[in-house]
Amino acid sequence: MTKFLLWLILLVFCWPLALLGLILYPFVWLMLLPFRLLGITVTAVLDLFKALITLPARLLRGPSRG
Repeated sequence: MTKFLLWLILLVFCWPLALLGLILYPFVWLMLLPFRLLGITVTAVLDLFKALITLPARLLRGPSRG
């Protein structure tokens, strides 16, 4: 909602810039999509490594009783 209100303020003060931003937003989103996917992949790999490293300790600790 905040982004929309900021866009409306920009529309009032400088409507050509607001319309340009409205037109370019999907293209910028598409260009940034590979970086988001890369971030998701890196996070998943790091979580997998963390799970593998902490697996022996979790196995030795046994089931939790709480």
